[in-house]
Amino acid sequence: MSNHVDIEWSPGGAGTAPLRVAVVIGSTREGRFGTTIADWFVGRLRRQDTLEVEIVDTREVALSHAFGAVTDHASRAETTEKLSRADAFVVVTPEYNHSYPGALKNLIDEHHVEWQAKPVGFVSYGGISGGLRAVEHLRPVFAELHAVTIRDTVSFANPWRRFDDAGELADPSDAVTATKSMLKQLTWWGEALRTARAANPYGA
Repeated sequence: MSNHVDIEWSPGGAGTAPLRVAVVIGSTREGRFGTTIADWFVGRLRRQDTLEVEIVDTREVALSHAFGAVTDHASRAETTEKLSRADAFVVVTPEYNHSYPGALKNLIDEHHVEWQAKPVGFVSYGGISGGLRAVEHLRPVFAELHAVTIRDTVSFANPWRRFDDAGELADPSDAVTATKSMLKQLTWWGEALRTARAANPYGA
């Protein structure tokens, strides 16, 4: 089966500005698989002219800190700016010990208003659970930050067996279907909340 399956739908109306989506890579480990999955997912997003995509790599943010102290203020400011201007987020997370990475939690906790009144989708990966336990732990975290989490997810169980050396899926059909479903919901919430924030700034 071909790897090049387009995701076809048309969110937004004529003249609607592209939705700005920040894709957050949650793993910082050496040899992490998260970049392979993020690259695949971002490649599908960038086929949509209704979306603008930016990457927030938690590893780069983590490397700008030393034991909680900011050592690279420019990197920190750039990350905050990316999160602030985003209309929606997608978090790419592994599952570590039934939960999500500590560096990802640090990134989330170091920001507050940037998440408010915006939707958050999830792309997860791991063993047999496909990282879904990490996603379920992240939902209440984002609820506390007044963000809306998307019900449908994209998950990869044992992904290292599914992707080839070029970062493509041997059979992408289920992943493409899940991506299409999640992005429809993310886009609906993203556009609705962007309109609402413009009409009446959100106050937590």
